[in-house]
Amino acid sequence: MVLLITIIVLCLLFDFINGFHDAANSIATIVSTKVLTPFQAVLWAAFFNFVAFFIAKYVIGEFGIANTVSKTVFEEFITLPVILSGVIAAIIWNLLTWWLGIPSSSSHTLIGGFAGAAIMASGFQSIHVGIIAKIAGFIFLAPLIGMLMAWVFTILVMKICRKANPYKANSWFKQLQLVSSALFSIGHGLNDSQKVMGIIAAAMIAAKPLGIGISIDSIDGLPIWVPFACFTVISLGTMSGGWKIVKTMGSRITKVTPLEGVVAETAGAFTLYLTELLKIPVSTTHTITGAIIGVGATKRLSAVRWGVTRNLLVAWILTIPVSALLAALIYLFVMLFI
Repeated sequence: MVLLITIIVLCLLFDFINGFHDAANSIATIVSTKVLTPFQAVLWAAFFNFVAFFIAKYVIGEFGIANTVSKTVFEEFITLPVILSGVIAAIIWNLLTWWLGIPSSSSHTLIGGFAGAAIMASGFQSIHVGIIAKIAGFIFLAPLIGMLMAWVFTILVMKICRKANPYKANSWFKQLQLVSSALFSIGHGLNDSQKVMGIIAAAMIAAKPLGIGISIDSIDGLPIWVPFACFTVISLGTMSGGWKIVKTMGSRITKVTPLEGVVAETAGAFTLYLTELLKIPVSTTHTITGAIIGVGATKRLSAVRWGVTRNLLVAWILTIPVSALLAALIYLFVMLFI
């Protein structure tokens, strides 16, 4: 019982860290274009992170991404020490990348840690290779989709607004950034909150054979307080912000105007809604970064700081294997005391 509660608490801690780590994704452009102050922006994003709970529960009617995450490791190989090790590894990697100002993927950190601990415990037979391959594939597909959408949206908007007064158009797009930021924040809440839900569900399923009172038979039996807590905690995390990553996302990749901010956030939001329908956990960081690159590339390819982008890509590729290795080592340490 104590171990399960510890895992749930650590999962919610990771959820909180995920919130402030990824706060930059939905507020970087709105802050860099001075539409809102940083404090106003995080409140705005946090509110719509929480709104996403009601959309998932009462509009979509399911938590499909949570179900996918919970099946990363085959049920018979899921144990509480495996989950504990994976979550600890994910927390360490998230804090490290936040400290360094690297917008890495919280989702891939969590999944890499879960898989790495399971491999150390039971070998490669324990992981669902098909699901992990699909998730890993979206390391490249999510930013690519976001980039292409942003590129197309930018060209369309520029054609529609070509005769508009530049001053008035800039004012309009500043106001529209409130809408696009809200749309992206909803997508962030829908996607990232469910990853933690999936891990908590896996832990509660693993606790069933142990006769622990709050265990469940399947994710369908997940009590409502779990998703409510996950969406609430990520909202609180978003309110705390992640200012180093805001700087990277908002200005270091490419200089963003209000028009480009609207396009980037809208393209990112559409990408997240698409992956929600496909029930694939993706990185909101990867998605919005790809969208910002797509916006910058419509001006000229040199407008994108490709050196920064290359460094981000390396960090993204390394996230799953590094998290997996770290979780494997932590599992060995944890088993010395359990």
